[in-house]
Amino acid sequence: MRQIIISDIEANQRLDKFLMKYFKKCPKSFIYRAIRTKKVKYNSKKPQGNEILQKNDVINVFFTEEQFSEFEVQKEIQKVDITFKPVYEDHNILIVNKPMGLLTQKDTKTGHSLADEVLSYLLENKSYDPEVSKGFTPAPCNRLDRNTAGIVLIGKNLISTQTLSEMLKTKQISKYYMSIVLGMITAPIILKGYHLKQEGKNEVVITNHYSEGAKPVETRILPLKTNGRYTLVEVQLVTGKTHQIRAHLSQIGHPIIGDPKYGDPLENKYFKEKYHLKYQILCAYKIKFELCSGPFAYLQNRVFTVPAPQSYSEICRGESLL
Repeated sequence: MRQIIISDIEANQRLDKFLMKYFKKCPKSFIYRAIRTKKVKYNSKKPQGNEILQKNDVINVFFTEEQFSEFEVQKEIQKVDITFKPVYEDHNILIVNKPMGLLTQKDTKTGHSLADEVLSYLLENKSYDPEVSKGFTPAPCNRLDRNTAGIVLIGKNLISTQTLSEMLKTKQISKYYMSIVLGMITAPIILKGYHLKQEGKNEVVITNHYSEGAKPVETRILPLKTNGRYTLVEVQLVTGKTHQIRAHLSQIGHPIIGDPKYGDPLENKYFKEKYHLKYQILCAYKIKFELCSGPFAYLQNRVFTVPAPQSYSEICRGESLL
Protein backbone atom coordinates (compact mmCIF):
# COMPACT_ATOMS: atom_id res chain seq x y z
CA MET A 1 0.00 0.00 0.00
CA ARG A 2 1.18 3.52 -0.78
CA GLN A 3 -0.09 6.57 1.12
CA ILE A 4 0.06 9.91 -0.69
CA ILE A 5 -0.50 13.19 1.14
CA ILE A 6 -1.36 16.06 -1.21
CA SER A 7 0.95 19.07 -0.99
CA ASP A 8 -0.19 22.65 -1.62
CA ILE A 9 1.68 22.53 -4.94
CA GLU A 10 -0.40 19.54 -6.12
CA ALA A 11 -3.81 20.73 -4.85
CA ASN A 12 -6.74 21.85 -7.02
CA GLN A 13 -6.73 19.06 -9.59
CA ARG A 14 -8.98 16.05 -10.12
CA LEU A 15 -8.09 12.86 -8.33
CA ASP A 16 -8.05 10.75 -11.51
CA LYS A 17 -5.84 13.27 -13.35
CA PHE A 18 -3.45 13.38 -10.40
CA LEU A 19 -3.11 9.59 -10.33
CA MET A 20 -2.34 9.55 -14.06
CA LYS A 21 0.50 12.02 -13.47
CA TYR A 22 1.73 10.22 -10.36
CA PHE A 23 1.74 6.81 -12.07
CA LYS A 24 2.77 7.95 -15.54
CA LYS A 25 3.25 4.45 -16.95
CA CYS A 26 -0.10 3.19 -15.69
CA PRO A 27 -2.84 2.80 -18.35
CA LYS A 28 -5.91 5.00 -17.85
CA SER A 29 -8.13 1.95 -17.83
CA PHE A 30 -6.14 0.48 -14.94
CA ILE A 31 -6.50 3.72 -12.93
CA TYR A 32 -10.28 3.80 -13.40
CA ARG A 33 -10.61 0.11 -12.60
CA ALA A 34 -8.58 0.62 -9.41
CA ILE A 35 -10.96 3.43 -8.39
CA ARG A 36 -14.02 1.26 -9.09
CA THR A 37 -12.66 -1.78 -7.25
CA LYS A 38 -11.63 0.13 -4.09
CA LYS A 39 -7.89 -0.16 -4.73
CA VAL A 40 -7.84 3.62 -4.28
CA LYS A 41 -9.16 5.27 -1.12
CA TYR A 42 -9.60 9.03 -0.86
CA ASN A 43 -9.70 10.37 2.71
CA SER A 44 -10.66 6.83 3.82
CA LYS A 45 -13.62 6.63 1.40
CA LYS A 46 -14.25 5.13 -2.00
CA PRO A 47 -13.86 7.97 -4.53
CA GLN A 48 -15.59 8.70 -7.82
CA GLY A 49 -12.41 9.99 -9.44
CA ASN A 50 -13.63 13.54 -10.10
CA GLU A 51 -12.94 14.88 -6.59
CA ILE A 52 -10.88 18.09 -6.50
CA LEU A 53 -7.84 17.54 -4.31
CA GLN A 54 -7.06 19.84 -1.40
CA LYS A 55 -3.88 20.29 0.59
CA ASN A 56 -3.35 17.46 3.12
CA ASP A 57 -5.88 15.13 1.48
CA VAL A 58 -4.84 11.49 1.90
CA ILE A 59 -4.87 8.96 -0.94
CA ASN A 60 -4.22 5.31 -0.20
CA VAL A 61 -3.31 3.16 -3.21
CA PHE A 62 -3.43 -0.62 -2.91
CA PHE A 63 -1.15 -1.83 -5.72
CA THR A 64 1.43 -4.60 -5.47
CA GLU A 65 5.08 -3.63 -5.13
CA GLU A 66 5.66 -4.92 -8.65
CA GLN A 67 2.91 -2.63 -9.96
CA PHE A 68 4.32 0.39 -8.11
CA SER A 69 7.71 -0.28 -9.67
CA GLU A 70 6.18 -0.74 -13.11
CA PHE A 71 3.94 2.35 -13.08
CA GLU A 72 6.14 4.97 -11.42
CA VAL A 73 8.58 7.18 -13.30
CA GLN A 74 11.35 8.83 -11.35
CA LYS A 75 11.66 12.49 -12.29
CA GLU A 76 15.23 13.33 -13.17
CA ILE A 77 16.01 17.02 -13.26
CA GLN A 78 19.43 17.82 -14.62
CA LYS A 79 21.26 20.84 -13.34
CA VAL A 80 21.78 23.19 -16.28
CA ASP A 81 23.27 26.63 -16.72
CA ILE A 82 20.74 29.41 -16.12
CA THR A 83 20.64 31.94 -18.96
CA PHE A 84 17.38 33.67 -18.05
CA LYS A 85 17.18 36.62 -15.65
CA PRO A 86 14.66 36.42 -12.77
CA VAL A 87 12.35 39.46 -12.83
CA TYR A 88 10.05 38.71 -9.88
CA GLU A 89 9.42 35.73 -7.64
CA ASP A 90 7.14 34.87 -4.72
CA HIS A 91 5.51 31.69 -3.37
CA ASN A 92 3.07 31.54 -6.33
CA ILE A 93 4.84 32.85 -9.39
CA LEU A 94 8.18 33.22 -11.12
CA ILE A 95 8.57 35.88 -13.83
CA VAL A 96 11.68 35.59 -16.00
CA ASN A 97 13.36 37.37 -18.88
CA LYS A 98 14.04 34.78 -21.60
CA PRO A 99 17.07 35.53 -23.78
CA MET A 100 17.09 35.34 -27.57
CA GLY A 101 18.02 31.94 -28.98
CA LEU A 102 16.43 29.88 -26.19
CA LEU A 103 13.36 27.74 -26.83
CA THR A 104 10.53 28.09 -24.32
CA GLN A 105 9.87 24.33 -24.54
CA LYS A 106 12.43 21.98 -26.08
CA ASP A 107 11.60 20.48 -29.47
CA THR A 108 13.68 17.30 -29.02
CA LYS A 109 14.29 14.96 -26.08
CA THR A 110 17.92 16.02 -25.88
CA GLY A 111 17.28 19.73 -26.48
CA HIS A 112 17.70 22.57 -24.02
CA SER A 113 14.92 24.98 -23.12
CA LEU A 114 13.69 27.63 -20.72
CA ALA A 115 11.48 24.97 -19.11
CA ASP A 116 14.60 22.93 -18.25
CA GLU A 117 16.32 25.99 -16.81
CA VAL A 118 13.27 26.86 -14.71
CA LEU A 119 13.13 23.38 -13.14
CA SER A 120 16.85 23.50 -12.38
CA TYR A 121 16.47 26.98 -10.85
CA LEU A 122 13.46 26.04 -8.70
CA LEU A 123 15.16 22.85 -7.55
CA GLU A 124 18.24 24.84 -6.57
CA ASN A 125 16.31 27.41 -4.51
CA LYS A 126 14.15 24.64 -2.97
CA SER A 127 10.88 25.95 -4.43
CA TYR A 128 10.25 22.58 -6.08
CA ASP A 129 10.96 19.01 -4.99
CA PRO A 130 10.09 16.37 -7.60
CA GLU A 131 10.01 13.64 -4.95
CA VAL A 132 7.35 15.48 -2.96
CA SER A 133 5.37 16.88 -5.89
CA LYS A 134 5.00 13.95 -8.27
CA GLY A 135 1.59 15.16 -9.46
CA PHE A 136 2.74 18.61 -10.62
CA THR A 137 5.67 19.99 -12.60
CA PRO A 138 6.18 23.77 -12.97
CA ALA A 139 6.28 24.96 -16.58
CA PRO A 140 6.00 28.20 -18.58
CA CYS A 141 2.42 29.49 -18.95
CA ASN A 142 3.12 31.55 -22.08
CA ARG A 143 5.40 30.83 -25.00
CA LEU A 144 7.79 33.03 -26.96
CA ASP A 145 9.47 32.20 -30.27
CA ARG A 146 13.08 31.02 -29.94
CA ASN A 147 14.46 34.38 -31.08
CA THR A 148 11.97 36.59 -29.28
CA ALA A 149 13.36 37.79 -25.96
CA GLY A 150 11.32 38.86 -22.96
CA ILE A 151 8.89 38.04 -20.21
CA VAL A 152 7.66 34.50 -19.51
CA LEU A 153 5.38 33.56 -16.59
CA ILE A 154 5.71 30.36 -14.54
CA GLY A 155 3.26 29.13 -11.90
CA LYS A 156 5.00 27.52 -8.93
CA ASN A 157 1.99 25.45 -7.90
CA LEU A 158 -0.98 23.98 -9.73
CA ILE A 159 -3.62 26.55 -8.78
CA SER A 160 -1.26 29.39 -9.73
CA THR A 161 -0.51 27.74 -13.07
CA GLN A 162 -4.21 27.22 -13.78
CA THR A 163 -5.04 30.80 -12.76
CA LEU A 164 -2.22 32.32 -14.84
CA SER A 165 -3.27 30.34 -17.91
CA GLU A 166 -6.88 31.47 -17.50
CA MET A 167 -5.84 35.10 -16.94
CA LEU A 168 -3.75 35.07 -20.12
CA LYS A 169 -6.62 33.48 -22.04
CA THR A 170 -9.21 36.01 -20.81
CA LYS A 171 -6.93 39.06 -21.28
CA GLN A 172 -6.62 39.79 -17.57
CA ILE A 173 -2.89 40.12 -18.13
CA SER A 174 -1.89 42.60 -20.85
CA LYS A 175 1.24 41.82 -22.87
CA TYR A 176 3.36 44.47 -24.60
CA TYR A 177 6.22 44.08 -27.06
CA MET A 178 8.89 46.43 -28.37
CA SER A 179 9.92 46.29 -32.02
CA ILE A 180 11.42 48.26 -34.90
CA VAL A 181 9.50 48.14 -38.15
CA LEU A 182 10.10 49.29 -41.69
CA GLY A 183 8.35 52.52 -42.68
CA MET A 184 7.01 55.55 -40.88
CA ILE A 185 4.11 55.20 -38.43
CA THR A 186 2.94 58.41 -36.79
CA ALA A 187 -0.38 57.47 -35.14
CA PRO A 188 -1.70 54.49 -33.14
CA ILE A 189 -3.17 51.63 -35.18
CA ILE A 190 -5.64 48.92 -34.15
CA LEU A 191 -5.22 45.94 -36.45
CA LYS A 192 -7.91 43.30 -36.79
CA GLY A 193 -7.94 40.33 -39.12
CA TYR A 194 -8.02 36.56 -39.47
CA HIS A 195 -5.08 34.30 -38.67
CA LEU A 196 -4.58 31.10 -40.68
CA LYS A 197 -1.76 28.58 -40.37
CA GLN A 198 -0.12 27.45 -43.61
CA GLU A 199 -0.34 23.71 -44.20
CA GLY A 200 3.05 22.04 -43.96
CA LYS A 201 4.85 25.27 -43.06
CA ASN A 202 5.83 27.00 -39.85
CA GLU A 203 4.23 30.16 -41.20
CA VAL A 204 0.89 31.94 -41.01
CA VAL A 205 -1.08 34.42 -43.08
CA ILE A 206 -3.33 37.18 -41.82
CA THR A 207 -6.16 38.37 -44.04
CA ASN A 208 -8.95 40.92 -43.76
CA HIS A 209 -11.64 38.38 -44.60
CA TYR A 210 -12.65 35.14 -42.92
CA SER A 211 -11.78 31.79 -44.47
CA GLU A 212 -12.36 28.29 -43.14
CA GLY A 213 -10.19 27.51 -40.14
CA ALA A 214 -9.10 31.11 -39.58
CA LYS A 215 -9.13 32.68 -36.11
CA PRO A 216 -9.83 36.36 -35.37
CA VAL A 217 -6.84 38.34 -34.13
CA GLU A 218 -6.21 41.85 -32.84
CA THR A 219 -2.91 43.71 -32.58
CA ARG A 220 -2.48 47.30 -31.34
CA ILE A 221 0.43 49.45 -32.49
CA LEU A 222 1.72 52.55 -30.70
CA PRO A 223 4.55 54.47 -32.45
CA LEU A 224 7.24 55.70 -30.05
CA LYS A 225 9.74 57.32 -32.43
CA THR A 226 10.38 57.38 -36.16
CA ASN A 227 13.30 58.54 -38.26
CA GLY A 228 11.18 58.54 -41.41
CA ARG A 229 12.44 55.18 -42.63
CA TYR A 230 12.00 53.04 -39.52
CA THR A 231 9.71 53.28 -36.49
CA LEU A 232 10.22 52.13 -32.93
CA VAL A 233 6.86 50.76 -31.79
CA GLU A 234 5.13 49.31 -28.77
CA VAL A 235 2.83 46.43 -29.69
CA GLN A 236 -0.01 45.24 -27.47
CA LEU A 237 -0.90 41.65 -28.22
CA VAL A 238 -4.65 41.43 -27.62
CA THR A 239 -4.95 37.89 -28.97
CA GLY A 240 -2.02 35.51 -28.90
CA LYS A 241 -1.62 33.41 -32.02
CA THR A 242 1.54 31.95 -33.56
CA HIS A 243 3.67 34.65 -35.26
CA GLN A 244 0.74 37.07 -34.90
CA ILE A 245 2.75 40.28 -34.45
CA ARG A 246 5.25 39.41 -37.17
CA ALA A 247 2.62 38.44 -39.74
CA HIS A 248 0.22 41.29 -38.88
CA LEU A 249 2.87 43.99 -39.26
CA SER A 250 4.08 42.46 -42.51
CA GLN A 251 0.51 42.37 -43.83
CA ILE A 252 0.14 46.16 -43.48
CA GLY A 253 3.50 46.88 -45.11
CA HIS A 254 5.52 47.47 -41.92
CA PRO A 255 7.49 44.23 -41.46
CA ILE A 256 9.70 43.81 -38.42
CA ILE A 257 13.36 44.50 -39.06
CA GLY A 258 15.42 41.32 -39.21
CA ASP A 259 12.43 38.99 -39.58
CA PRO A 260 13.60 36.04 -41.74
CA LYS A 261 10.06 34.81 -42.50
CA TYR A 262 7.93 37.91 -42.91
CA GLY A 263 10.52 40.66 -43.32
CA ASP A 264 12.08 42.60 -46.20
CA PRO A 265 15.21 40.77 -47.49
CA LEU A 266 17.07 43.95 -48.54
CA GLU A 267 16.45 45.67 -45.23
CA ASN A 268 17.44 42.53 -43.36
CA LYS A 269 20.69 42.42 -45.32
CA TYR A 270 21.47 46.03 -44.35
CA PHE A 271 20.95 45.33 -40.64
CA LYS A 272 22.89 42.09 -40.79
CA GLU A 273 25.89 43.77 -42.40
CA LYS A 274 25.84 46.88 -40.19
CA TYR A 275 24.72 45.43 -36.85
CA HIS A 276 25.22 41.66 -37.28
CA LEU A 277 21.47 41.20 -36.73
CA LYS A 278 20.32 37.65 -37.50
CA TYR A 279 16.74 37.60 -36.21
CA GLN A 280 13.67 39.77 -35.81
CA ILE A 281 13.73 42.72 -33.43
CA LEU A 282 10.96 41.72 -31.06
CA CYS A 283 11.01 41.79 -27.27
CA ALA A 284 8.15 40.98 -24.87
CA TYR A 285 9.19 43.82 -22.60
CA LYS A 286 6.15 44.53 -20.38
CA ILE A 287 3.14 42.88 -18.73
CA LYS A 288 0.39 44.37 -16.59
CA PHE A 289 -1.88 42.47 -14.21
CA GLU A 290 -5.18 44.14 -15.10
CA LEU A 291 -7.87 42.11 -13.29
CA CYS A 292 -6.71 39.92 -10.45
CA SER A 293 -8.60 37.70 -8.06
CA GLY A 294 -8.00 34.50 -6.14
CA PRO A 295 -4.33 33.68 -5.59
CA PHE A 296 -3.13 36.76 -7.50
CA ALA A 297 -5.28 39.49 -5.95
CA TYR A 298 -2.13 41.00 -4.44
CA LEU A 299 -0.72 41.65 -7.94
CA GLN A 300 -3.62 43.90 -9.03
CA ASN A 301 -2.30 46.69 -11.33
CA ARG A 302 1.32 45.56 -10.96
CA VAL A 303 3.48 46.20 -14.00
CA PHE A 304 6.69 44.30 -14.77
CA THR A 305 9.19 45.35 -17.43
CA VAL A 306 12.51 44.09 -18.77
CA PRO A 307 15.18 45.96 -20.76
CA ALA A 308 15.53 45.30 -24.46
CA PRO A 309 18.55 43.21 -25.50
CA GLN A 310 21.72 45.27 -25.81
CA SER A 311 21.87 44.73 -29.57
CA TYR A 312 18.45 46.39 -29.93
CA SER A 313 19.64 49.44 -28.01
CA GLU A 314 22.70 49.69 -30.28
CA ILE A 315 20.44 49.65 -33.34
CA CYS A 316 18.16 52.33 -31.85
CA ARG A 317 21.17 54.56 -31.21
CA GLY A 318 22.62 53.90 -34.66
CA GLU A 319 19.33 54.65 -36.41
CA SER A 320 18.40 57.68 -34.23
CA LEU A 321 15.42 55.94 -32.63
CA LEU A 322 16.22 56.84 -29.02
